[in-house]
Amino acid sequence: MRHAIPGLLAALLWTSAACAQTAAFDPGRLKGPAAGPVNDVIVLGTPHLSGLPAAFQPASLRLLADRLAGWHPQTIAIEAVSGPQCAFMRQFPQRYKESIDDYCWDPAPARAATGLDVPAATAEAGRLLAAWPADPAPAQRRRLAAVFLAGGERASALVQWLRLPAAERREGDGLDAALAALLEQLRTRRNEDTLIAAPLAAALGLERVVAMDDHTADAPIADEAAYGAAISAAWKNPAGARRRRIEDALRAKLDTPEDVVALYRAFNAPESAKLVFDSDFGAALEEPSPQRFGRAYVTYWETRNLRMAANIRAAIGEHPGGRTLVIVGASHKWYLEAYLNQMHDVRIVDAGPLLR
Repeated sequence: MRHAIPGLLAALLWTSAACAQTAAFDPGRLKGPAAGPVNDVIVLGTPHLSGLPAAFQPASLRLLADRLAGWHPQTIAIEAVSGPQCAFMRQFPQRYKESIDDYCWDPAPARAATGLDVPAATAEAGRLLAAWPADPAPAQRRRLAAVFLAGGERASALVQWLRLPAAERREGDGLDAALAALLEQLRTRRNEDTLIAAPLAAALGLERVVAMDDHTADAPIADEAAYGAAISAAWKNPAGARRRRIEDALRAKLDTPEDVVALYRAFNAPESAKLVFDSDFGAALEEPSPQRFGRAYVTYWETRNLRMAANIRAAIGEHPGGRTLVIVGASHKWYLEAYLNQMHDVRIVDAGPLLR
């Protein structure tokens, strides 16, 4: 036993030192590369445009769009579930039925028109883009739009539609009349993906946007009524009331492009980060139900944001040294910035100067 004690002590000391070293390791402080450009990322927090007052006019977005275009992002990521993830979730309807209904467009009409299911369409889009000409013909853009639709990527299909001259926005080359009508409807749909991201991508000469949302953390809740009541009760707090007053005042005055930029400036101001936490996730963390419903909610929220950040990171890596614009619901902004800032060659750029 006497001979074992020194070895045990050494092992304990080594374990303590290793734990201390591991705790001290912060990848976000180890930035690189030493030579060459880093990846610049702006995370733009947005209200969901579908929830703005009926009087809001999409034309009021033009000043915001001009500011974003002036930053010249090479990648635009949006809060949408990708076609491949929706295809995955459809294999598990017992878990994801509600999420599929809420977040996944059914590409069956595009599959019927093109003969391509989601995996085949995803591969075909990659093949087309790998050999994409500098000046594609309208028929090529219509074909790529049809393939994107078959792959469940509606926003990217809209990018191709918007890049067509108005006279060429018609059926053909895989787009039947119903799909052409769908793309026309998307053009005016009150959604940040269709009114901000896709037009911006088209104006910048990009061929697609990146769907980076993730709902694989979604799961059925055994007692939805009790869960909903507990979370709603947690949200009834002074920070939540203050946040609602601020946001309601901003939403009530969106008459001019300057008003819209002011709304985005407020949503992306650093001081809003703590208010978002205190009103929502921080309150849920302390929610007192015996089932710890608030903890389950925070688990879902953090997992979703981590997976969103991973999807964005993968997209960033396709263009090392480039600029990426992430357009996402405002509550996600601060989590995504914190997670992405842990990446070695990512630099988070403040959106504030663009919104002044």
